[in-house]
Amino acid sequence: MNYYIGCDLGTSALKLSLVDETGLIVRNLPEHYPLYLDKPGYSEQDPLDWWEAFKKGLKDIATDEEKAAVKGLSIGGQMHGLVALDKNDKPVRRAILWNDSRSVEECEYLNGEIGKDKIISETGNIAYPGFTAPKILWMKKNEPELYQKIAHVMLPKDYIVHRLTGVYSTDYSDASGTLILNPKTKKWSDFMMRLLGIKEEMLPSLHDSYDKVGYIHNELALSLGYKNPVFVLAGAADNAAAALGSGVVGNGAVNISLGTSGTIYLSLDKYSYDPSGAIHSFLGGDGGYSLLACSLSSASCLKWLYEDIYLSKDYKGEELRIAPNKLGHNNVYFLPYLMGERSPINDPDARGAFVGISLSNKREDLSLAVMEGVAFALKDSFIKMQELGNKITSCHLTGGGSRIAVWRKILANVLNVDLSLVGEDAGASYGMAVLCLYHDGIYKSLEEAESLIQPEETTHPIPSLAKEYEERYRKFKKLYPSLKEFYKIQ
Repeated sequence: MNYYIGCDLGTSALKLSLVDETGLIVRNLPEHYPLYLDKPGYSEQDPLDWWEAFKKGLKDIATDEEKAAVKGLSIGGQMHGLVALDKNDKPVRRAILWNDSRSVEECEYLNGEIGKDKIISETGNIAYPGFTAPKILWMKKNEPELYQKIAHVMLPKDYIVHRLTGVYSTDYSDASGTLILNPKTKKWSDFMMRLLGIKEEMLPSLHDSYDKVGYIHNELALSLGYKNPVFVLAGAADNAAAALGSGVVGNGAVNISLGTSGTIYLSLDKYSYDPSGAIHSFLGGDGGYSLLACSLSSASCLKWLYEDIYLSKDYKGEELRIAPNKLGHNNVYFLPYLMGERSPINDPDARGAFVGISLSNKREDLSLAVMEGVAFALKDSFIKMQELGNKITSCHLTGGGSRIAVWRKILANVLNVDLSLVGEDAGASYGMAVLCLYHDGIYKSLEEAESLIQPEETTHPIPSLAKEYEERYRKFKKLYPSLKEFYKIQ
């Protein structure tokens, strides 16, 4: 029996999945590392923390017998993060993450002075503070000494791949989130490189997600207990990896993730883009294309409310407080913009708000408002994707928030679609293991490999409740424009 390791380098933790050649998950293992929020809008992690967690995970995920039969691994990872290395391959600073909003001025320069139309023509997207390119410009302006030391620009998962193999590589799905790749040509944009003051040799080589880029260094492999050569694939951006791990392959299939952020990933066979820039146009992990919408705060909103405000980690107990007949009739609204917002409003200054609170409200009303607010924010982007002419054929649901039954019911009725819940063990790390199975020839196509993934259950909308939520959504839409003037950071 051969084994493969799929990995997900997330914002809150690293997850590794050991999978056998039949696609069965043998073992999952989490490893954690710190998140640094030193200033409002700042979000950073130390690449060396990722590396130590990754080494520990590789050491602990398998028994000695299993390690002797591990053939390959692949890594999915958080998108957009800037990992800047010097000529000795050492990080010149902590990584600036996807949910960091410090580069507002740089985005205003790119979208304003350079022009949204030009940026979209070169990259398929407008500039967002979360993307990699504005972070490079921010370093150039605010940390010139460190900027001058940059020899290599990498993305989070690709830093780990480099430490494993010595290769500077990335895949198309992750590269298309940098605002440096031209998705039409599948090459780094000369225009964007000149704008950033970087050369192509500073950027990683480009690959399909299922391409082998190297093998784990022999000395490193032996130190971790792996005696045979272990191939390493290019891997995929976290959303593309999660889509692969959720059975989302082919035109019109959608994966919705209720994780730290909330995302809608639409798989497409052909290149598509949003002329307004509200929805991201990326390449996929399956060799195709995708549209992606990201709401920066999703399950993190509920975590904040429960753990920081209620001082409770009893998620099930909090859910049971919500009476079923309360759905669609809550008088409290919530704007879920705790870290600013990306799709579709693109406002890094936006912040959260509870509206409509009275003395009669209890904690469960606020909990319900948070779940509904996140669902409404996702609906903004869901509608936008459909307005671009895309037909949505199926919707799968993943992420930590998807395990909350009442939230599944809310989201299905707010979007008015059937939502298929994917198994708890699926997701980005499993998607990367599936890539290994495909690369190694166990499956002839990714479509065939996706047959491994079967939904646990499907939540259907209730027409009367969907109608009530449509009315509440229309009211929700009025809140952000009304409160926008209060958000500007001084």
